[in-house]
Amino acid sequence: MTMNEEQHSLLLNSSSRFIPPQGVKLSYGTAGFRADASLLPSTVFRVGILAALRSLKTRSVTGLMITASHNQVSDNGVKVADPNGGMLSQHWEPFADALANAPSPQHLILLINEFVEKEGISMDGAGTLEVLLGRDTRPSGDALLQAAKQGVTSIVGAVATDLGILTTPQLHWMVRARNKGMKASEQDYFEQLSSSFRCLVDLIPTEKSKFNGVNDKVVVDGANGVGGVKLKDLGKLLNALAIEVRNSSEDGGVLNDGVGADYVQKEKVVPHGFGSKDAGIRCASLDGDADRLVYFIVPPESSGRIDLVDGDKILSLFALFIREQLSFLNEKEDINQARLGVVQTAYANGASTNYLKQLGLEVNFTPTGVKYLHEKAAEFDIGIYFEANGHGTVLFSESFVGGLEARTNKIASGSKGSEREKAALRLLAVSKLINQAVGDALSGLLLVEVILQHMGWSIHRWNDLYHDLPSRQLKVKVADRTAVVTTNAETVVVSPPGLQEAINEETARYPQGRCFVRPSGTEDVVRVYAEASTQETADTLANSVARLVDQFLGSNSS
Repeated sequence: MTMNEEQHSLLLNSSSRFIPPQGVKLSYGTAGFRADASLLPSTVFRVGILAALRSLKTRSVTGLMITASHNQVSDNGVKVADPNGGMLSQHWEPFADALANAPSPQHLILLINEFVEKEGISMDGAGTLEVLLGRDTRPSGDALLQAAKQGVTSIVGAVATDLGILTTPQLHWMVRARNKGMKASEQDYFEQLSSSFRCLVDLIPTEKSKFNGVNDKVVVDGANGVGGVKLKDLGKLLNALAIEVRNSSEDGGVLNDGVGADYVQKEKVVPHGFGSKDAGIRCASLDGDADRLVYFIVPPESSGRIDLVDGDKILSLFALFIREQLSFLNEKEDINQARLGVVQTAYANGASTNYLKQLGLEVNFTPTGVKYLHEKAAEFDIGIYFEANGHGTVLFSESFVGGLEARTNKIASGSKGSEREKAALRLLAVSKLINQAVGDALSGLLLVEVILQHMGWSIHRWNDLYHDLPSRQLKVKVADRTAVVTTNAETVVVSPPGLQEAINEETARYPQGRCFVRPSGTEDVVRVYAEASTQETADTLANSVARLVDQFLGSNSS
């Protein structure tokens, strides 16, 4: 159904205030749209329209977040949260691209008309629809939020609710909660995280319940972003955990500059404000919008280097704990065995995959990208996914949580004694503590902390679960990245023919060798990943395979 006169003139008026910059073409990826903030007002305005249309189509609350995560402070970005709290449906991404790149208000209206007709969206202005808006601490965020508001309200009947400065995962959590009919303010988010954390602390076995003194504090690098401030607010509600926040956005440092999870994970050096005084203490780092988390240890003779405890290790810790609870639950054969699945990409360190398989867990691989990991994890009763960069979460199926609730309601009336009953209560608390909408550094940090307390482990004991195989990543410039076609979660090249056989032959010459190549999603390069038993052999393998890619595809390699 095409739009009426009121809707047409409303869109025409508002969109003529936001003319797109010349010669800029944007595309909507996993991270939404990202660019220098000065280029974004028209795009953010148009994503406001998109979020309102998405709300209209689904008859649900949607979200719009203004952030560029771990990018430099002069950048910004915008992405949409779907009604389930996840990312925008992939099926709408081409429309997002077309919308952002429409050259004039007239083109824009034509596009919208076509799309609403194809999608069967009724634009009669009946009933209210709502979009929740959030932004990170970037100085450009406020003006862009105003642009988003004008986009949302240029759809008749749409309301834009400005929630101010939030972490990205908080906004996703709130959208999900609103659509489940739950309380969904920021205070509700803090309450749910802190109360489920307390519940897990109360269920720690008595013999484990006291850490040795050195370990009761965690020091967190807030990337000079929104996460540090929110973690301080959350910390006020926690008695059982001392959190010291450094590099919070109030400290005057520059966002993501020599700080943050992305920097720490890639460079493997201490962030600004950390040093030898922190030797042996549990340290963690959030990224700019607090959707990634890594831990690290400063060695006694550090000279700036760190021992990184990355997303693969966080995944292993979660898997170990959840598997332990399930084994208590599954002791009696009268219940269906719950399916626990672990999901990684080919970039996960081989040592972590071997460790998880030795635990007897089902390990699944997907192509690179959170949307693939999330989708796969949702197939299990409990699905855990993480990328090495520290982005990941745990998903619980509704039927499994329903079963736990039924069981714990029975327990509530009877005894609280057995391990089996405690295990059910623990799993229920984990399902409320972890943010099931998206990876969330704040909820992830609390879950890591309470599991370490539960196990009575130091960060060193955790880090020793397995030792990473040395790895190397390289990029090879190619004329056309689409010439490389992969299968099997991007680990096997099917085209050009012969390349995979050559890679296999080269890889077989190295102890514990593993290597794969995949086309970049964004630029004309092919990415090479190699690991082997020593750093030297991993480097040699990566270089040899880069040469093979160059021979098969031709162009100058870097």
